[in-house]
Amino acid sequence: MTSFKLWVIRMVLPTVFLISGTLNGDVMIDDFEAGSNVDWDYFSDQVMGGVSEGSASLGRDEKEAYAHMIGDVSTANNGGFIQLRTSLRSGADKNTKGVFIKVRGNNQKYYIHLRTRGTILPWQYYQGAFDATEEWQLVRLPLDAFEASGSWLRKTPAPTSIRSIGVVAYGRDHKADIQISEIGFY
Repeated sequence: MTSFKLWVIRMVLPTVFLISGTLNGDVMIDDFEAGSNVDWDYFSDQVMGGVSEGSASLGRDEKEAYAHMIGDVSTANNGGFIQLRTSLRSGADKNTKGVFIKVRGNNQKYYIHLRTRGTILPWQYYQGAFDATEEWQLVRLPLDAFEASGSWLRKTPAPTSIRSIGVVAYGRDHKADIQISEIGFY
């Protein structure tokens, strides 16, 4: 497993469009297998003067390939996040109802952040929360459960407008340790 320890890194994998996925018409964004063709960026609040530190790597256990994000999230100096994010060339299908993620972690709350054509400023996003338990679990977050980061955004993100998706440790001082083996839309 290769580890990255920079405030901005790229897990170098060639970019592709969304590929077909797992259950009942789900659309897989990435399953982190060796042949994956998705670019992921890791970054922290250090891009804006914060002091959170972390890293991202690819790993594999006996059953699952996964992205692994770890770090110390600190709210000092107006900070408070580490993130693993990918851009989407074309938004989700217009009939998309939500986001799914197969995940395990350290029994902490994490977030999915969606950015759309309407989230122009760097601090704008839609946020959906979930808990990452120690066992693999499939979490489904409906789009209408995502909260806009400001009143100028639409109440619910429009699926075709989604331009990036991020897995985020955010908002409080804590140790982050999360593994993602699948992420996509349903």
